[in-house]
Amino acid sequence: MIGNKIISYGIVESTNKTATELLAKGGLEEGSVVVASFQEAGKGQPGNHWESEAGKNLTISVILYPAFLLPEKQFMLNKIISLGVVDFIRIMLPELVVKIKWPNDIYIEQKKVAGILINNVIQGHSLEQTIVGIGVNINQNTFRSDTPNPVSLFQLSGIQYDLKKSLACLCKALDKWYEILKNGNYERIDEQYLNSLYQFDIFKKYRVFGQEMMAKITGVTNYGKLLLEGKDQKRMECDLKEVVFVLGS
Repeated sequence: MIGNKIISYGIVESTNKTATELLAKGGLEEGSVVVASFQEAGKGQPGNHWESEAGKNLTISVILYPAFLLPEKQFMLNKIISLGVVDFIRIMLPELVVKIKWPNDIYIEQKKVAGILINNVIQGHSLEQTIVGIGVNINQNTFRSDTPNPVSLFQLSGIQYDLKKSLACLCKALDKWYEILKNGNYERIDEQYLNSLYQFDIFKKYRVFGQEMMAKITGVTNYGKLLLEGKDQKRMECDLKEVVFVLGS
């Protein structure tokens, strides 16, 4: 289903913004994918900019209507989209270790290869619509922004990838995990997400509520908060911006 309809643009402000405007006009089928060669104002998590050279990478937004999912389960969408992107990158780079850095960045070792931004619209007791923004660094060779650790598939493999074929492969991987979610196989999703979670169950340095400490990730709550445990066995529940990964620790 995902990728059955591809809507392509040259330059847009952002694919998520374009997808929102298209949805306002009505008539977009579920699984439609908005693709742009270049985003003038691509966004990551709040306050972050996503750098992507024109015509070199995948910058897309996927339209979903997950009315079957209760609002309190909406972080499941982050999980399955992350797992879909991880599967795609593992297909492209089967010899490398690919991980999900909470909440929704995709890492190879300590470098960011992809990012995800999900916007949900809730109506009553269900999710009316979801726009899934995904950026994957594919063929870019040089990054000029102040982002500290970007990497592309090309930089890691030396291979120039066909973006059309790459998009089809990504859509197939996303579709697989969306079907698993629709079938209600939450246990499988949770297991695979934890198995793929960056720094899971390993003591590393974090800045938690402004204080630097050694801690390990023990899981993620149903609402998407990160669970940490310090060396003193103190347990912490952190939202976005309340915890910072100290890379290189």
